[in-house]
Amino acid sequence: MSTSAFPHPIKLVIWDLDDTFWRGTLSEGAVEALAENLQLVRDTAARGIVHTIVSKNDFAPAEAKLRELGIWELFVFARISWQPKGPVIRELLEQMQLRAPNALFLDDNPINRAEAQFYNPELQVADPADLPYLAPLLQAAGKPDLTFARLEQYRLLERQQQARTAYNDNLAFLRDAQVRIELREGLAAVLPDAGRLEELINRSNQLNFTKRRTTLPELDASLHDPARRWGTVRVQDRFGDYGLVGIYCLNSAENRLEQFVFSCRILHLGIEQFTYAHLGFPELEVQGDVATALNQAEKPDWITLQAASAAPEPEVVSATSQLRVLLKGGCDLGQLTPFLQAFDLRVAEEFNFNNEHQIPVHLEHTALLRATREWPAAEQQRLAARLPFLGREAFETHLWRPDYDVLVYSPLMDFTQNLYRERATGRRVPFGAYQDLTAQPPAAQAARYAQRRFQGLDEVFLRRFAEDFEHEGQISPAEFKQNLRWLRAQVPATVPIFLLNGAEIEVPGSGETGARQRHETMNHALAEFVASAENCFLLDVRDFVQTPADVSNNLRHYHRQHYRTLAQRLAQAIGEWQGQQLAHSSWTDLKARAWGLVPAKLRGLLER
Repeated sequence: MSTSAFPHPIKLVIWDLDDTFWRGTLSEGAVEALAENLQLVRDTAARGIVHTIVSKNDFAPAEAKLRELGIWELFVFARISWQPKGPVIRELLEQMQLRAPNALFLDDNPINRAEAQFYNPELQVADPADLPYLAPLLQAAGKPDLTFARLEQYRLLERQQQARTAYNDNLAFLRDAQVRIELREGLAAVLPDAGRLEELINRSNQLNFTKRRTTLPELDASLHDPARRWGTVRVQDRFGDYGLVGIYCLNSAENRLEQFVFSCRILHLGIEQFTYAHLGFPELEVQGDVATALNQAEKPDWITLQAASAAPEPEVVSATSQLRVLLKGGCDLGQLTPFLQAFDLRVAEEFNFNNEHQIPVHLEHTALLRATREWPAAEQQRLAARLPFLGREAFETHLWRPDYDVLVYSPLMDFTQNLYRERATGRRVPFGAYQDLTAQPPAAQAARYAQRRFQGLDEVFLRRFAEDFEHEGQISPAEFKQNLRWLRAQVPATVPIFLLNGAEIEVPGSGETGARQRHETMNHALAEFVASAENCFLLDVRDFVQTPADVSNNLRHYHRQHYRTLAQRLAQAIGEWQGQQLAHSSWTDLKARAWGLVPAKLRGLLER
């Protein structure tokens, strides 16, 4: 499989054990733990990726070995038996309520991988020999989840599924499950969850009855529209609290549902039918395939409607409130978050991601930031649809929302990417690094992109792009400073901007000719801007990233210990800005630095 990008986001990793998770065969004697695999599970579980096991072994000794390694508690739904793996994985995915394209099966045996794909045709599979290439992709996926909330949701589901097997009658199980539903309505109750609503609407499929995707600005406008009745659905049962798992939007004048979406976590509990009945069976045009069918007669009687909690009070930020920090830059900055959370800060992230064409998209170039504010919406949509390396979310950003107190911004894409000007309109878009896309042979480029499983960058597109767009090269230092001044004017003056510069080292084999010299030039321009701008501060990585041994594959990706240093310097700078040192948790810092060395009991204590 491709080592550049997964065809679909990975939500679940399914591990074989012998000669995959560890070296050797457990039933034949001692096995050798692979420290890099242990760490991969820990790192990715802390970013919301779930892990399970499908292994031909005896259950008890395998569990004992995994407990000895201090990793057992990070697996759920383990399937350790001598049964064929293909059918086991099919049943496993059904019980976990996940789609095969969002699961990755790791097994050293090609016959097992082939069997798994035969029974689960869209399952992603890989040889563990590919892990050195795949691990960084997995570690950059997801989003910070240091409390393992997503893992706990699957533990809850596992408890529910295990209890369900004790019942011959599914209705009897549902009556004993003590399912309780809470509906919250009104702007004050719904608005604080806008981010979760947007995520559910755009990412849910199995129980998304309307499939009307939205953007945050569109969602915000609809939430404030008095003609629309918005509500959220929360669920609990005797196995635990599922949290916010559903939303609806009712066009009151037409008595028609415009949004009706639920998380697959509550599949088979009857929540969607109960909610539909509670709303009075309004008009609903179901779009596409859904996992359950609704009817206009039944209201599940095993579900109890409980009174809604009081709407949360609007958040008031005071001198003693926890500062909200927005990290804007490349996904490597995600390694800052665990260390920043050792300080009295609330961290949000806006990084690059794989778009709907499976192309990694950076959205932090200053030219693109200006486009989000200055281009008409129709032009944004036209270019987003026309250029696969942008995609439909290219012009969405949290920068213009008043929900953060501190901005941390890495402008390294201005150091790196090239600009291309559309000949017909003069509009410019950034893409690539240290090469001219229009000067390369389209056939050879298309083959490379196809190997990386990028969609849409075929030979026909590349030829048309070269005809319609002119290569301008990297942004000039003067325009870079002008764009930074523009950014400073867009962000509220009371919000400090901490800017990260770039390393100035040669990285043999990176393929980025002239990168060091480019960084030196742009660092100088950045320093000039910060010296002349109000409430802007420079974080200088050159103090500790000084040799090729300090980076990985290029001069923008640092080794993990340097992100801890960077987080500490950032926290110190924020403290100096506010005139008060930030409270610091040495325990949280210890967990971020050496999570793998902390015993399971102490980890549980640290999570409280």
